[in-house]
Amino acid sequence: MKKEITSQGTTSAPVSIRLHYLDWLRVIAILMVFLFHAVHVFDQGGWHIKNAEQSEILTIAIILIGLWGMPFFFMVAGSASWFALQRRTPRQYAVERVKRLLIPYLVGTLLFSPLQYYLWWMNTVQVRGQTWTFQEFLAFELPRFNPLLLRAPGFSPIWMGVGMHLWFVGFLFAFAMVTLPLFRWLKGEAGQRLIGRAARLCARRGGVFIFVVPLVLLQVCIRPFAPLEHDWADFLYQMAFFILGFILYAHKGITQAVRRDGWLIFGVGTAIVAVLLGMYLADLPVIEWGEDPSVLQYYGIQALVGFVALSYTLTLLSFGMRFLDFTNRWLRYAQENVLPFFVVHQPVIVGIAYFVVQWDLGILPKLLIVVAASFAVAIGLTELIRRVGVLRFMFGLKTGQPARLKAATDSR
Repeated sequence: MKKEITSQGTTSAPVSIRLHYLDWLRVIAILMVFLFHAVHVFDQGGWHIKNAEQSEILTIAIILIGLWGMPFFFMVAGSASWFALQRRTPRQYAVERVKRLLIPYLVGTLLFSPLQYYLWWMNTVQVRGQTWTFQEFLAFELPRFNPLLLRAPGFSPIWMGVGMHLWFVGFLFAFAMVTLPLFRWLKGEAGQRLIGRAARLCARRGGVFIFVVPLVLLQVCIRPFAPLEHDWADFLYQMAFFILGFILYAHKGITQAVRRDGWLIFGVGTAIVAVLLGMYLADLPVIEWGEDPSVLQYYGIQALVGFVALSYTLTLLSFGMRFLDFTNRWLRYAQENVLPFFVVHQPVIVGIAYFVVQWDLGILPKLLIVVAASFAVAIGLTELIRRVGVLRFMFGLKTGQPARLKAATDSR
């Protein structure tokens, strides 16, 4: 850490003006999401654009990364809220989140969703050989995003999925607003006492696993009643990681425990993954169990998912503290432009993959073409956005000249 500012007496973690490892982790998370979406074209799961030939190995990789990828993203974002609220009033924090999250979410949804839906339908008809008309496709898809027609009755956050990959930005904005009163309370005397008790538990080796309790409870108590993607179970589960990111930096004892126990945490998560993989290779219906709340195994699988997600998110944070607390020009560039890159990357992948999957090539050359071409085009669009003032505003960047590197503790 560089220059430090301490708040909340002796209980709070030192606030470094630049915690470079948090910026690296955020950039790494974005690149993981980019690769996740590019690979999704060739796995056996459902996605917008699918290649006719699909890979079981890529499918397993996608499933395993999916267990902890987005929780990690939300945890890093939550940590930024701790640092942002050290220097901003709640009103300033809320206004900034509107500019940096809500506006890009709305702009990206309006600009890019229609094209992605159209290419999704075309791919369904041409490559998958299904004979849907466009009207049938809309009749099947739109009810997923209409709160009045959901299979889970009543209002639901699923409507944010109309922005496709931008559901993440919609969730993140909602989390920032919903948790603001909680964060203000946690920064106060009563909240710090509660966090202090958690820190004392974390002082013991492996004590950080106390944070798995709310995750497991959400998985086994809420998910059976809201199993759809991006429904209330997903919303609350991901928000728990957002809150966890805030708490991790609210007390230096918790932060130090994560750094100290990195290898232990990694070992626990990897052991659970090995068990799940062994069950899958033994032809046990692990995936089916994880989707069927009528069987007892469902609850065991969901609990293990919570352990894996916590283990790997904390592992990456711990290793980041050890190995990534430095900066260079690549980080300075990526840190500033990570949000517009995220907004444009999936429409680019969908557009390029739509044509590539129709070529007479094997999976590997197609995958390499999709990854390389999509990355190049997404970077090009990001460069355009950062150089045009109105586009900077629309995609969540500061207006005016391209911004210099901001403090890593306020990069989210």
